[in-house]
Amino acid sequence: MIFPLAALSLTLVLNGAVVRTYLPAYLERGRVLAPVDPVVTAVADRIGYDGATMIVTRGDRFSQVRLARAPAPNALASTYVAIAPILRDLGDVVTYDPLLRVLTITTPDARVVALPTPFNPAVPEARPSVVFTPQPVSTPRPVFTGRPVPRRTPVPLSSMTGATPRPGS
Repeated sequence: MIFPLAALSLTLVLNGAVVRTYLPAYLERGRVLAPVDPVVTAVADRIGYDGATMIVTRGDRFSQVRLARAPAPNALASTYVAIAPILRDLGDVVTYDPLLRVLTITTPDARVVALPTPFNPAVPEARPSVVFTPQPVSTPRPVFTGRPVPRRTPVPLSSMTGATPRPGS
């Protein structure tokens, strides 16, 4: 037996990992609707509201979504939006497999790896400058002169002889 809710829901895969949500994404009139939290919050740097418009930002790209009203911050898990246009505006690749009911989201790697430039002796370079660091001065040892002064702290008898003092003595 197939449960009706399980038959209508679909799976979201973000960069190879399944996105787990309490409220499942579903297909309505050819659009995949998914909750803002955790789907949009997983790919966005910032989410803001300007009246009835939700603005999703990542890096220098953004997407605007019209909402009936701005949701409360604790209601993002129950606020549904059409997910594919937002993700495409942010630069993601979104594909949907209708047979498996899987929406695959691939986020391009934003890190740019630059290879080191080869050494070119013709390019001017800054020579290291001489840095003056003084040598540390050693502290002289103290010299005691004169007559020794007796110790002012009383020493208990037991610590000197190892014997225990007798009561009353």
